[in-house]
Amino acid sequence: MFLKKSTAMSSILLLVGMLSSITVAQSIGVCYGVLGNNLPSRQEVVDLYKTNGIGRMRIYYPDEEALQALRGSGIELIMDVAKETLQSMTDPNAATDWVNKYVTAYSQDVNFKYIAVGNEIHPNTNEAQYILSAMTNIQNAISSANLQIKVSTAIDSTFIAPPSYPPNDAVFTSDAEPYVKPIIDFLVRNEAPLLANVYPYFAYANDQQNSIPLAYALFTQQGNNDAGYQNLFDAMLDSIYAAVEKVGASNLQIVVSESGWPSEGGGTGASIDNAGTYNANLISHASGGSGTPKRPGGSIETYLFAMFDENQKQDAETERHFGLFRPDKSPKYQLNFN
Repeated sequence: MFLKKSTAMSSILLLVGMLSSITVAQSIGVCYGVLGNNLPSRQEVVDLYKTNGIGRMRIYYPDEEALQALRGSGIELIMDVAKETLQSMTDPNAATDWVNKYVTAYSQDVNFKYIAVGNEIHPNTNEAQYILSAMTNIQNAISSANLQIKVSTAIDSTFIAPPSYPPNDAVFTSDAEPYVKPIIDFLVRNEAPLLANVYPYFAYANDQQNSIPLAYALFTQQGNNDAGYQNLFDAMLDSIYAAVEKVGASNLQIVVSESGWPSEGGGTGASIDNAGTYNANLISHASGGSGTPKRPGGSIETYLFAMFDENQKQDAETERHFGLFRPDKSPKYQLNFN
């Protein structure tokens, strides 16, 4: 029995709408840090992602218990190479062994999307010398295994000067450019995105001149500023795009591999209300299809930091309070990831 033309067309439009909704929903991921002694099991965490419709995850080392729990989940995964093993990845054989053990062995039923070779490795640190070689070796091993997984690295806003205003003037710092330019060339050749950790919270909290309004950082400002921006997130992200353009990579995509706001810890603006406002508005903005002024239209692939508070982190107190959920898996505030 054939559908009437109008009914068939309605069905097609409905399907297209459903597929568009799925694509938009998948623009939001959540980073899964495990530096806590009170956190749920890996399987409980994966189930929590699924229950809340969170379709993307980032883990910071090859956590085999998490990889086992992710089997068959469909969750897209960023997996980092642990900082402690970066040097060893400069050996092609070691990189191949790493890929075989942690990627190929799980690739049939774990949905790897990116391998992050280094997280916020700064140009003046010892590990910086290993990044490009490690990226190359891991990409070669992945290609040899016929896997469609992109290799990248994650930078932060300290690579950029000025960091957010006006965005079009931004460049890589004199220290960062010679380090990051060959990495960007590698990403362009391999059609892989640059990962960037974008934190309006830290820009706001560290603003000694008090020139950044809280509303601008929380996406609640009405109207644009003189540079044409309504929120700090877009300004920071477009600063990176501007710097990338100036080293000849105007078509490079940037994935926001971390962004979040602390709910407590004594830092300026750290409160549960501000954290809830920031994260809810970020989800809406990133998945809303408006893009940024420099990259209008389309969703912004973004990973919120982080799933839980991590009470064993060694940094400032606020660093231990970025979680969206409590250890008992109850939400700190209501977020709609879909």
